[in-house]
Amino acid sequence: MKGQVVIFGANGFLGRYLTRSFLRRGREVVAVARDRQGVDEGAMFLEWDGRTQGPWALALEGAETVINLAGRSVNCRYTEGNRQEILDSRIESTEAIGLAIRGLETPPRLWVNASSATWYRHAGDRPQGEWSGEIGTGFSVEVAKAWEGAFFGQRCPGETRKVALRIGMVLANEPGSVHHVLGRLVRSGMGGSMAGGKQRVSWIHMEDFLSVLHWLEDQPLLDGVVNVTAPEAVPNADWMRSFREALAMPIGIPTPRWALRFGAWMIRTETELVTKSRWVEPTRLKEHGFSWRWPDLVPALNDLNRRKGMSAFFAQPEERAIGARAWTGARKLGVS
Repeated sequence: MKGQVVIFGANGFLGRYLTRSFLRRGREVVAVARDRQGVDEGAMFLEWDGRTQGPWALALEGAETVINLAGRSVNCRYTEGNRQEILDSRIESTEAIGLAIRGLETPPRLWVNASSATWYRHAGDRPQGEWSGEIGTGFSVEVAKAWEGAFFGQRCPGETRKVALRIGMVLANEPGSVHHVLGRLVRSGMGGSMAGGKQRVSWIHMEDFLSVLHWLEDQPLLDGVVNVTAPEAVPNADWMRSFREALAMPIGIPTPRWALRFGAWMIRTETELVTKSRWVEPTRLKEHGFSWRWPDLVPALNDLNRRKGMSAFFAQPEERAIGARAWTGARKLGVS
């Protein structure tokens, strides 16, 4: 049996799914977050402000794996204050964890730190692998660079393996998620291509994202940066077409760039999240033999349509089959 897992940012989108996934595998999980809201009841909760040392550091002693997902959401307007908070929340949490690990007698075997696939440039000409990719420019890129710099700059004991995950768009079907927001857009008839539709989207099904984290524990020779996406990025036009196909929506009105700017302003976010071409290739996952369950977008979306919410996502296959029949019947009745 593998040892304890400590997850920082455990009440965020990815953290909640990771906590549940490790618990279902019989692992002991320590969930570290600013407050308990959203933290799985099966995990031990420790409160942390994301900056200072404290009793939480004791949980790292002898842990098998430490996963740091802490950081303010980038789904906001990039005001000066928000920019500083986005950057500081990532750097300060990473540096605090590194300091705690250096003081341990038995440090963790693996430290996984989140990063972002936005590290790479706007790419419309070729995919960006870990070694072949070219760094981009702009605020999001500078945040990713600083975050990875803080992570790899931590002088941890030699027995602690360090992996930074450049994560693409992770898909799960729950309120507020990308899948949920785009699903509503498609049902409204506005699910056409965005800003021309040529920009690439790098994505990954939540189930495959979770599998990557479990798989990494058994890859002792794999360290450094790892791109975490599906095998192939898709153009935005195909991305939106796939959502329409999965929801049986025959039409989708395209959204021009000017309308995206106005919409982003209305909902207090940035168009970069949609218009930047993220053509990311998971070269190291391929080379080290990782196997995707959901490599193709349409089957992935069809699966997620049957797994709405965390309970349905983690249901056993026979339970999901019952849910799928109920979902199909509801669609025939016009209920969504």
